[in-house]
Amino acid sequence: MHSKEFDPPVNTAAAARLAGLATHSLENLRHLGGGPRFIKLGRKVMYDPADIRAWLEARKVSSTSESRSA
Repeated sequence: MHSKEFDPPVNTAAAARLAGLATHSLENLRHLGGGPRFIKLGRKVMYDPADIRAWLEARKVSSTSESRSA
């Protein structure tokens, strides 16, 4: 058995809540690029909660003048 807990994938609505975004905003990011990584299962779109956390972590800044490359 693995010692790390597994977070099951979540749908777009749940992922948006985790990210603090409106569902439509997350859908736009998925379409335009720049959002968290997602999983396609046929027509269904799912998100790994770890990818949401990593995406948010990559966007942390210390001030408004700090440049962000992501």
